[in-house]
Amino acid sequence: MTAHASLERALGYTFQSAALLEQALTHRSHSGRHNERLEFLGDAVLNFVVAALLFKRFARLDEGDLSRLRANLVKQAALADIASRLTLSNYLRLGEGELKSGGFRRPSILADALEAIFGAIYLDGGFAAAEDVISRLYEPVLRNVDPQTLGKDPKTLLQELLQGRKLGLPVYNVIATHGAAHNQTFEVECFIAELDIRVGAGGASRRAAEQSAAIQAIAAVESKAPQKGGRKSKARKSAQLSLPVAVAQESK
Repeated sequence: MTAHASLERALGYTFQSAALLEQALTHRSHSGRHNERLEFLGDAVLNFVVAALLFKRFARLDEGDLSRLRANLVKQAALADIASRLTLSNYLRLGEGELKSGGFRRPSILADALEAIFGAIYLDGGFAAAEDVISRLYEPVLRNVDPQTLGKDPKTLLQELLQGRKLGLPVYNVIATHGAAHNQTFEVECFIAELDIRVGAGGASRRAAEQSAAIQAIAAVESKAPQKGGRKSKARKSAQLSLPVAVAQESK
């Protein structure tokens, strides 16, 4: 039994070359034989496989929507989630500095290592092997994908929700700012006149605060004027899956 047997079981693939897997798990802080070239290769394989999966699964989506979905499924946050499912942090080879700073939990390191593993599988077993592993890992992700919401920011989702119900657009107002000019926080109110909804939220930028307020407004709209046909819970679930990531990105 190899040192990485449990990881191979989780991947559903057994490496012929243990050295390839070890390299894929090696961060540049550890040694000169690290995973960056494998990451480059794995990124290309991943993008192709996910594009093919989306093309087959969502026959009615156009090129723009397919591109949006793919971008969100292969971005750092999505890869880090899959890496966490695999407990990949237990197998990473990091330098002393990265270990001390908690690099094994860093999303960028986890995502890069996962892409490197895909590249290593491609070299070790060919494209079909890599495709099989990626398809299996993405199956639970694709099962919960809502093409109408994934990758859209909260303000866009709120606007589409209101337009779908023939309601006017929300108004965002800055109601307060705090802190020095270089380190301000913003308080923003989102007002939807026709439903008499006022919600507020804060953020490190005006845009981030508006996105946070939009999340609260979506919940308020859904609770006040649920859609017909029992779609309320589905809409909320979709928003919960996609909105926190969007807000986190906007606040950077």
